[in-house]
Amino acid sequence: MPAMFYRRLGNRRVKGDQGMNKQELIGAVAETSGLGRADAVKAVEAVFEHISTTLKNGEEVRLVGFGTFSVSKRKASTGRNPRTGEPMTIKASSQPKFKAGKGLKDSVN
Repeated sequence: MPAMFYRRLGNRRVKGDQGMNKQELIGAVAETSGLGRADAVKAVEAVFEHISTTLKNGEEVRLVGFGTFSVSKRKASTGRNPRTGEPMTIKASSQPKFKAGKGLKDSVN
């Protein structure tokens, strides 16, 4: 059985071995900003929605000091079906990307 890890959520220690989920992020935003939980939900949802919409439109979201969200195009390619070994075509697609900015890199290190 893996050892249990503790991490900080605001001023509290939370038991768990996974990263922060959306509900924990909303709680942290509410606690840090002084917003009520309902307003924090609206704020977090609005940020996610705006980033998604902007990426869908082919634009990027650049947050100076934090990072850049962008979309990269993947060309169609040929792969193999792992079950049968048969060759198959993999469709072209768009993939969201995030590149951390200097401020975020510095705060992690």
